[in-house]
Amino acid sequence: MLFDVYFFLSAALVLGAVVGSFLNVCIYRVPAGKSIVSPPSSCPHCGHLIRWYQNIPILSYLFLGGKCVGCRIRISLRYPAVETLTGLLFALVLYCFGFSSATLVYWLFVSALVVIAFIDLDHQIIPDVISLPGIVVGFLCSFFIPWLSWLDSLLGVVIGGGILLSIAWIYEKVAKREGMGGGDIKLLAMLGAFLGWKAVFPVIFIASLIGSLVGVPLMLLQKGNTKLAIPFGPFLAFAATVYLFWGKDLVFWYLNLL
Repeated sequence: MLFDVYFFLSAALVLGAVVGSFLNVCIYRVPAGKSIVSPPSSCPHCGHLIRWYQNIPILSYLFLGGKCVGCRIRISLRYPAVETLTGLLFALVLYCFGFSSATLVYWLFVSALVVIAFIDLDHQIIPDVISLPGIVVGFLCSFFIPWLSWLDSLLGVVIGGGILLSIAWIYEKVAKREGMGGGDIKLLAMLGAFLGWKAVFPVIFIASLIGSLVGVPLMLLQKGNTKLAIPFGPFLAFAATVYLFWGKDLVFWYLNLL
């Protein structure tokens, strides 16, 4: 029995790493408006076509010494990092939710979060091509998750998007400048669709807390630059992941403190 558990978790890890390889393509091409299907993967520096045996997740990076076969320019460590992260998330989803329709839904969910987080880190944008369809898909997926009703999902969309929209509007009126992009608003609506309305407030709290722990030191390093632009999407994605796996335990722990 224990062997079976390790086998399936390992299989999920491998599957996630393979998916992570595709997510790297999405992270690179979506912001540029390029097709994620064609042309085949190639080196962004020299255009060398990457063969299948040079594109094995994680392992190829190690075998090639982290360098392109064609131009020998170093390949970013982010590529194996995304593959490893996605593999671990896939294994964790399977461990938490077992063989169920929820696992398939949350594999899709965490994959979208990985792409969104890294694109926002690079370009400070959250592509509508991911977040807007994600809202619809998240709502439709609520019919396949026993503990998430369609009404909870719908309220998650309305409350999630509405809260950040209100905060952004108030901030802009007070500070006379935009403090939160529309991409964050649509992302939280998507998170509400997948996780339900009860997740909205914990996700905002966790994201804001982690964002402050990261942002304040960065602001101090920039000599108190209060206009330092820090993307909020990665913090929302991280908070949503935390809630997905440990949300109920965190809420229960917090209520016990009160």
